[in-house]
Amino acid sequence: MSVSSLRSFDYLESLPGTVFNRLYQQPSTALAIFRRMLTHLAKSFVMAMLYISHPLPVTDLESWVRADSRRERDHALSLLERLHVLSTASLNPGQPRAYTLTNPFAASLRLALTGGGNHRSFGIPCSTPAKNPVTIAELDNIARGQWEGVLGYMVGSTGIDLSDSAVKLSHGVRTLLQLGGLVEIRGKKVEITQDGFAFILQEVNAQVWTVLVLYLENAESLQMDPVDVLSFLFMLGSLELGQDYSKTTLTPTQIQMLDDLGDFGIVYHPSPTSSRFYPTRLATTLTSDAGALRSVSAGFDNALRSADGKGFIVIETNYRIYAYTSSQLQIAILQLFTRLSTRYPNMVAGKITRESIRRAVGMGITSDQIISFLSTHAHPQMRKNNPVLPPTVVDQIRLWQIEGERMKATVGFLFKDFVSTAEYEAPCRYAEEIGVLVWKNDARRMFFVTRHEQIATYLKNKPKNLKSAQVG
Repeated sequence: MSVSSLRSFDYLESLPGTVFNRLYQQPSTALAIFRRMLTHLAKSFVMAMLYISHPLPVTDLESWVRADSRRERDHALSLLERLHVLSTASLNPGQPRAYTLTNPFAASLRLALTGGGNHRSFGIPCSTPAKNPVTIAELDNIARGQWEGVLGYMVGSTGIDLSDSAVKLSHGVRTLLQLGGLVEIRGKKVEITQDGFAFILQEVNAQVWTVLVLYLENAESLQMDPVDVLSFLFMLGSLELGQDYSKTTLTPTQIQMLDDLGDFGIVYHPSPTSSRFYPTRLATTLTSDAGALRSVSAGFDNALRSADGKGFIVIETNYRIYAYTSSQLQIAILQLFTRLSTRYPNMVAGKITRESIRRAVGMGITSDQIISFLSTHAHPQMRKNNPVLPPTVVDQIRLWQIEGERMKATVGFLFKDFVSTAEYEAPCRYAEEIGVLVWKNDARRMFFVTRHEQIATYLKNKPKNLKSAQVG
């Protein structure tokens, strides 16, 4: 699953089953979940079962996967169950369990793949031509301008004037960024947070999904139906770039969303009275896979990445840094952790210092994020080196951070109170196999994991004479 899917998946996973039943009424939603949220193995399971009219015994499905791929199989099945795509049941009392695709997901996905019906969940193209048609290039410029305005507002704490390259953001956009913990307002000053800098480092599609999940989390407070909101977002991902679509089939909630999403450049709504709207590139790539997304992001020419994919940063062993860029946004981001001293039309120069790193750490930016940013945007000449960044610089950045830090917190779950060593070892070994084990203590029969769903399922399916452990 791509990085841009993780935040949206975590939100979906928290929804009750009744919400999924409503969501899956729309073929566009079922198709979007299938395309974006599922691993390749999970997709194979779904397609193999989509036209099977009877439940599939567990033993039959497990025989499709090699024995040495149990980790991938269990992860795929867990993913399908958490998204309410797959359910388990017994064929008859005393017989082995069987898997079946849930309805209406299966029916909606079949309809999305084969066509037909009058659901209109993939949008209704306008039947009459617009008086002033909007081209794809114009849509890209609109989306780029709005999105750079969001990023420019977030990094405005550097003191660099971004007014020439940014747009005026609405009060709702500024409030949403603050509620999401991406920025903090201290007095009249906007300061980027650790989560905000991590947001800046993401690819465009991941950034868009982060903002949309924040929007979803606050939908009820805005008296909006979360199901309507989600359905509209998944529909946008299936629309065609450059095509205008009619508002006539949209619900009142979705019509309200047009103005909100327009502030982010996700859609273009010519005017409140207009009967049509245009999805921008930010919308049409919402449900793209990771491979297609990268090429689209490059074509979008995001301010953080050159269109040709080349980096622009050169850093020396004496901590001097040179950035071959004229982008106000890129320079503002650099100034978050660098002391810039010289500026030319197409280059800025400065130095990474203890004070600049400590200032960045004080805003919540971590040394790993800074190193990741420098590596990602390293100049092609730097990429000829192995490693790309000078080790002395990398080590010193980390040392400057840990001067004021001695501990690192990890969110997770503690399993303890196992009755016997045998009962403890099996789930602990399984947690290590699926890659969620963080820490264990064999003497005290306890271990710590980052996710508990697959472990809980594993314990549930163990023989009844083995008691489940207590989760702390």
